Amino acid sequence: MRERARGLVTRIESATPPGRDRAVDGLRALAVLGVVGGHWLVTALVADSGTVRGASPLTYLPELTPFSWVFQTLAVFFLVGGQVAARSWASARGEGVPYGAWVGGRLARLFRPVAAVLTVWTLAAGAMLASGVGEPTVLALAKLVWSPLWFLLVFALLTALTPLVARLHPLWPLAVVLHVDLVRFGLGGPRELGWVNVVAGWLVPYCLGALVARGGLRDPRNRWALLAGGGAAAVALVVGAGYPAAMVGVPGGRVSNLDPPSLAAVAFGLAQCGAALLLLGPLRRALRRPAAWAVVAVVNLSAMTVFLWHQTAMIVVTASALLVVGDPLPGLHTVPDGPGWVLARLLWLPVFALALLVCWAAFRGHEQGGQRERRRSLLVRESSPERKREVRRA
Repeated sequence: MRERARGLVTRIESATPPGRDRAVDGLRALAVLGVVGGHWLVTALVADSGTVRGASPLTYLPELTPFSWVFQTLAVFFLVGGQVAARSWASARGEGVPYGAWVGGRLARLFRPVAAVLTVWTLAAGAMLASGVGEPTVLALAKLVWSPLWFLLVFALLTALTPLVARLHPLWPLAVVLHVDLVRFGLGGPRELGWVNVVAGWLVPYCLGALVARGGLRDPRNRWALLAGGGAAAVALVVGAGYPAAMVGVPGGRVSNLDPPSLAAVAFGLAQCGAALLLLGPLRRALRRPAAWAVVAVVNLSAMTVFLWHQTAMIVVTASALLVVGDPLPGLHTVPDGPGWVLARLLWLPVFALALLVCWAAFRGHEQGGQRERRRSLLVRESSPERKREVRRA
């Protein structure tokens, strides 16, 4: 087993183009794993009177709120997405690749694995209903799997708009978020207006990534200012303007920072982006080690598979344990209302990870179907002299 692992590490190292910016892949891996860990920690499926319903420990244990600051990493994902898409579009345009071919290729890689999860869960939902499982239970489970797909729709839209937004300064969408929140919270405007922030809010880190791709924010002082300024603004909005302290949605809460994104969530996202940009240097040094880079490379090759199937892995473990044992198990089927639940949930995380590994083995082919073309493209683009200069500038 050890020899096989060493062989895999060696193959990944030898296949990596010399000019590839490993730190960007490292940030993407951290962002994806942050989302997975966050969902597994703040999502509970409570078995009660023959039904299963969703619950959150943040409702009962507000002292766990700081965990939402660590695991809500979507801003970093959009930062990396904007940076990579802007560079990819600039390279494609320089090579004469038409917009349709460029965006079609990127969206195909994004949505190819989605078809698999939608098909499986459509069949699973139908089978559960046909076997007598209650509709509330089926809806609770399906919502956990399908609700995160909103993120892909927004990401796909911003990817398609990359030629238009790649040179848009992040302050413009930030101003939109500010005015939307001012109207809906300060002036009593319609709640529906907040959905403008679903695009504008995530456009802020996406445009920030495009700015980095153009060579912006190279000075560490600017990155520190982004971290400090965003963090200070988020604290001021929570303490002085009444925004929730949790950076994820909490069932029963008066306002959600994430659904849709609020000004506080966007400000906090800017602080995260500043921290992520400061991490680029240390990450590059750390990922020179072949073993560390191999882990990051594997996660990146299957990032969408991990994102799409991590909730299914948790649901499979939860349902299987209930069917086998028959009685609710702590940390898995019980109300998340005390420290005991938290400790028990931490012990269940390795089991969730094992189930996710099974899902990854079964469905990763849907994501990696176009990897050969992608690798050939990267071999050309990442090892070019222009790309090496970009990496040194960043």
